[in-house]
Amino acid sequence: MLAALPRKQYQRLLAGLESVALTFGEVLYEPGERIRHVYFPNDSLVSLLTVVEGHLALEVGMVGREGMVGVPLSLGTDVSPVRALVQGAGAAMRMKSARFSEEIRKSPQLQQEVSRYTRALMAQITQTAACNRFHVVEARLARWLLMTRDRVRSDEFRLTHAFLGHMLGVRRVGVTTAARALQKRKLIDYSRGKIKILDRRGLEGAACSCYELVKDMNGSV
Repeated sequence: MLAALPRKQYQRLLAGLESVALTFGEVLYEPGERIRHVYFPNDSLVSLLTVVEGHLALEVGMVGREGMVGVPLSLGTDVSPVRALVQGAGAAMRMKSARFSEEIRKSPQLQQEVSRYTRALMAQITQTAACNRFHVVEARLARWLLMTRDRVRSDEFRLTHAFLGHMLGVRRVGVTTAARALQKRKLIDYSRGKIKILDRRGLEGAACSCYELVKDMNGSV
């Protein structure tokens, strides 16, 4: 998103940005909390989770290098409706919410880029909700792995079955069964909390149509 801004605008934003290292499992916001910073991931990945009854969580969206975490600020509220959880450790740029609100008021170009991304994120959330309801776990897992791979730019990442269960809204045994099925087809390798994509094209064939739909919504991730 930042790279799409005119050079002069981007250089002005740099004065308010700081580089931070996001760690796996770090919570950036909880539902109902004030958004104190916005984040622009570089090679990190953040999941947006809706929380039910205080402890059950389901992923409704993910944010990587294509976007930002803290979109509600651009819509006039500083309260987060979701839990923002780091699922891929790495670098990000961070800006204080007050500075971001000031910058977006001053810059039509920043407003345009944030609006474009917000529309893509809303479409992703809508499609993810439908996917979680209508598609089988194996196809959903393939879709999720591909979306993660596109954002972290790596075929290998750290994930546990319990964590994937939260992402996909299924029990751990369901994730285990789906992962084994993909591994049996030699599409992935899974061991000790690490997943490696062995055959990306094959995994695309195993994924539901939501992968291509969401990818098109976000443009070239």
